[in-house]
Amino acid sequence: MQEFVAALLETAPQPYHPALVQAARAAAAGTAATPAAERARDAAVRARVLRAFVAADLTDADLAGTTGYGYGDTARDSYERLLAELFGAQRALARLSLVSGTHAIVATLAALVAPGERLLSATGRPYDTLRNAIAQDQASLVRREGVEYDEVALRADGTVDLEALRAALAEPTRAVFVQRSRGYAPRPSLGVAQCGQIVEAVRAVSPQTLVLVDNCYGEFVEEREPTHVGADLCMGSLIKNPGGGLAPTGGYVAGRADLVERVATRLYAPGLGDRLGPTLGLGRLFFQGLFQAPLIVREALRGLRFAAALFEQLGYAVDPAPAAPRSDIIQGIRLRDAGELVAFARGLQRALPVNARFAPEPGPVPGYIDRVVMAGGSFVSGATLELSCDAPVRPPFDVYLQGGLMAEHTAMGAMGAAQALLERGG
Repeated sequence: MQEFVAALLETAPQPYHPALVQAARAAAAGTAATPAAERARDAAVRARVLRAFVAADLTDADLAGTTGYGYGDTARDSYERLLAELFGAQRALARLSLVSGTHAIVATLAALVAPGERLLSATGRPYDTLRNAIAQDQASLVRREGVEYDEVALRADGTVDLEALRAALAEPTRAVFVQRSRGYAPRPSLGVAQCGQIVEAVRAVSPQTLVLVDNCYGEFVEEREPTHVGADLCMGSLIKNPGGGLAPTGGYVAGRADLVERVATRLYAPGLGDRLGPTLGLGRLFFQGLFQAPLIVREALRGLRFAAALFEQLGYAVDPAPAAPRSDIIQGIRLRDAGELVAFARGLQRALPVNARFAPEPGPVPGYIDRVVMAGGSFVSGATLELSCDAPVRPPFDVYLQGGLMAEHTAMGAMGAAQALLERGG
């Protein structure tokens, strides 16, 4: 990274702000060495994925797909078996028709929590679009389907309150929902070990209650997934970590076979289950993306560590800290006001490979309560494994930097965002 930052500074069409030059050099030097624990985790994840692919015994025929109904789609069936193996799950459902992580999560909740049954969030208020789908929209699970819904508030430090969770389970509860990533909340993301602690707490009080984990942004960051530590299901998006920058769309649900079948039945129709769903000839992209996912995830983490160090050098609060362990591919940066949110997004946008000349403006986004400002210019629309940022325009003015297919691109984008902030401040 030091060599790249030096080259970027030397070849810039316009000189960078002197404060940024100093901060970037310090950040590059400070993050030159990857922590030993992170290197060990990376090696373990790569080994797990490589072994799984070899054991899957794929052939050229498995890369082909079908159209129409998708009967006998070997790409779909082989991919789902491979994904289940990587997640330590009995079964997986991975479909083009699940268009986002939120879609996969809501489909799962709707399939498993019946009217009159209780859904309990162990991680406080979910991110905006999901909470809207659960409880706020006219067609939400609560308002239309009659699901009962409660939240266990997080502790003051943003961690899960296990004691309060146990107490909340005194009331009959069908499912406990766990959100790994921070969403738009100023709290730490959850590691797999913490997911395991939640599972243990639930099982001790209410063994029949399901534990359902939103795994978005966390796949392949650690050696294990939530299903390895007892979660009944985990759900996520294929245009985030598992897609490796190549999957063009899709979402997944993995875990207990009987529960995955219920989700498939809800998604398609009773009697059809998971036997429908064409891959439309896109199987190669899904397999290749999954194969290289550990590499791309590690690039994202390396770039975000530099970004954290850069903005810390410039006097901003960052979470996680540059050297802190990470459990997802999101970097929180606390800015000072709404104007800085816009400046940050515009500075990042100018470094993106698609739509670099666009100037982000805050505006309404479906599913969000507040106006949101976003920077995005990805090869796969909306793919947040590719470099992007978004922020609700509200205090405490946190912006969330996400992904990055190359660490150097994340560094370039972070420096562009920092330059915009410094120019705004004079």
